[in-house]
Amino acid sequence: MTKFNFITTENIKNTKKILTEEQILNMSEKDYMNEAQLAFFKFRLKKLEYDLLKNIVKTTEYLRETILVPDPVDRATIEEENTLELRARDRERKLLTKIQQSIISIDKKEYGWCKDTGEPIGIPRLLAKPTATLSLEAQKRYELKKKLYND
Repeated sequence: MTKFNFITTENIKNTKKILTEEQILNMSEKDYMNEAQLAFFKFRLKKLEYDLLKNIVKTTEYLRETILVPDPVDRATIEEENTLELRARDRERKLLTKIQQSIISIDKKEYGWCKDTGEPIGIPRLLAKPTATLSLEAQKRYELKKKLYND
């Protein structure tokens, strides 16, 4: 199996303490996107990235295992399972790109700020969706525009 070099709980313990969700939520607004919060979200994103890459490796290994099945129904079932697996990995590939962009924005100290309005996205939203780039209000406006112009 392929090894990846990512942040792990072991090597984080050696450098700095990562806060918990509760600690982050209890911080004041003036502490928004300080070093501790950025480290928390970077760790969370790196862990998510690692998990997605592990899934990609597993899927690749699974799909390489060629199973010759003489029964057409069984073969169709296997092909359908493979198709569903590939769809899931495609969604994860898109998410992986967003995760990597979020990590870059953390390194640039731009993470947590709405790319549309420049306002804070908010800790609760980032905990729910760490790859968010728009505040809740900006996201609603974006989705409304998308619905209006796509219908």
